[in-house]
Amino acid sequence: MTAPTPAPRPVSASKVEMTEIVFPNDANPLGNVMGGRVMQWLDIAAAVAAGRHARTPVVTASVDNVDFHNPVPVGGVVILLASVNFTGRTSMEVGVKMLWEERATGSRLHVVSAYLTFVSLSPETKRPAPVPPVLPESDDERRRFREAEQRRAHRLAQRK
Repeated sequence: MTAPTPAPRPVSASKVEMTEIVFPNDANPLGNVMGGRVMQWLDIAAAVAAGRHARTPVVTASVDNVDFHNPVPVGGVVILLASVNFTGRTSMEVGVKMLWEERATGSRLHVVSAYLTFVSLSPETKRPAPVPPVLPESDDERRRFREAEQRRAHRLAQRK
């Protein structure tokens, strides 16, 4: 017997804004944040967004391209913005964007973006569980939904 599909939830219910400071132990020998630390922060922000949407335990299933645009030095403040873009039956695509915030001006510079896929798990069985459909409300959310649908089709085609 399969569980019923939960009621749709708006993208806004999954939104995450996470702030980090780059410390010396986060840095590479050039004094900039290590890519591995950035990937860890991306995964955490995305996991929180997926968990907020599904209201179940979630696990990372895949990470699409992670393209680094700008380095962030030790002492830099980074902002990670994450939300669910698209849902399948038991999976969700979460988009994460990381920005470097200039302390002196407050201006923000794009550092990296990534798309991560998470699977919802039943708390009892630890097996994949249905997720609520995501309800995009703004034009930007609807655009991200359409683009995520195309990425999902591409990912599924690659698996075959």
